[in-house]
Amino acid sequence: MEMRSSDLPPGERLDWWRDLTARDLVPTRIAADPEADFQAAADRLEMGAVQASILRFSALRSTRTYRLIQHSDPEWWVVALVRTGFLRLEQDRNEAGLHAGDLVLYDTSHPFEAEACRAEAGVVMLHLPRHALPLPDRKLRGLVARPLPSRSGAGDLLAGFLAGCAEQAPALDGGAAPHLGSAASGLATAFLAGLAGADDALPAPTRQEALLLRVKAFVLAHLHEPDLSPSTVAAAHHISVRYLHHLFHEDGQSLGAFVRTRRLERCRNDLADPRLAKTTVAEIGARWGFRDASSFNRAFKAAYGGPPGDHRP
Repeated sequence: MEMRSSDLPPGERLDWWRDLTARDLVPTRIAADPEADFQAAADRLEMGAVQASILRFSALRSTRTYRLIQHSDPEWWVVALVRTGFLRLEQDRNEAGLHAGDLVLYDTSHPFEAEACRAEAGVVMLHLPRHALPLPDRKLRGLVARPLPSRSGAGDLLAGFLAGCAEQAPALDGGAAPHLGSAASGLATAFLAGLAGADDALPAPTRQEALLLRVKAFVLAHLHEPDLSPSTVAAAHHISVRYLHHLFHEDGQSLGAFVRTRRLERCRNDLADPRLAKTTVAEIGARWGFRDASSFNRAFKAAYGGPPGDHRP
């Protein structure tokens, strides 16, 4: 359930936010303009061993000191996705200016300062227990408080996952929590291991998951290419076609089904986009790798129960 400062009198909102974040996140010193109308909202997703926090807040400065760390430290690595606004984060002499769509890493066991510099900011934070992240601290320290790549590869997948969690939070039930937590942890681990050059530190099953994530990211980036084939995908990752099919078999879906499903999803989104109203159905199918209109129509009808034209606004 989302908690909102608007449910309280204006004079109580900032203290409420301080208490909430100290209890559910970590204690920090929070300062805001006393003359401003402070607004904030928070939701939390418990996902087994990990959790996600979905936050929106007015301009503020949040500082975590050594004294506060000694008082309380959950020993988390935190991967945060900025959804709206502009944030500044400083830790370990690194400083990042973060815009919507950026990913950033920090940890709760070292001092940091975070600031929402302008209007309301929105953030999704994935809290990863240090003991559950199979990566050496020394490998991760160089990544803190730096904008991390979020628009391609594993970073794009992770950012999309976190944004989806925020959007679907009200509809998620408790039975999905452990599966979501496992997916979140795997995505974050693969992403951070690749950036830190620490793939060799991962257990064998995790390395396989990380490779599958990189393969999926490659496929998503090349969906528009009609010649995308198993041999092309395998060659790009220096593995055999046989092992490529094994990766997808272990994941419970064939490579062909994964490609077809994602292409159809992109087509459905384009069909519903009013900006593409003048683009023909055949052109939309072609732009996502379908070679001819008839095969596109058959695949779309089989997946969604009706022809593509029915999905136009």
